[in-house]
Amino acid sequence: MTIAASVLIALVALLHVYFMVLEMFLWDKPAGMRAFGNTQQAATATKVLAANQGLYNGFLAAGLIVGLVMGGDTGFAFKLFFLLCVLIAGIYGAATASKKILYVQALPAALALVALWLSK
Repeated sequence: MTIAASVLIALVALLHVYFMVLEMFLWDKPAGMRAFGNTQQAATATKVLAANQGLYNGFLAAGLIVGLVMGGDTGFAFKLFFLLCVLIAGIYGAATASKKILYVQALPAALALVALWLSK
C-alpha cells in the first residue's frame, strides 16, 4: 500500500502543479479560459486573484512533494497535513464555486489520504 499511497500523493501534487500553471500563467489564455469557463473579460478582471490562488496551489504541491521526499514520521505528517488541506479546499470549492471541484480535487485527495492511512 505504501507504493499506491506514494503514487496517489504524487498525482495529487502534479494536479496542483497543473492548477498552479493554469491559474498563474494561463488564466487569460485560451487553455485557462477553457478550463475554467471564463470569458476574456472575466479572465482579465480576475487575473491577479487567480495568480494568487495558483500560488497557493503551488504551495500545496510543494508540501506534498516535501513529504514524499522526507519519508518517515515527519514525511507522513507533511503528507497528512497537506492532503487534509487539499481535501478541505476541494470541499469548500465544491460548495462555493463548482461541484466539479469535488471530483477533480477533493476525491483524489481523499483517496490518497485513505491509501496513506492504510500504509501507516
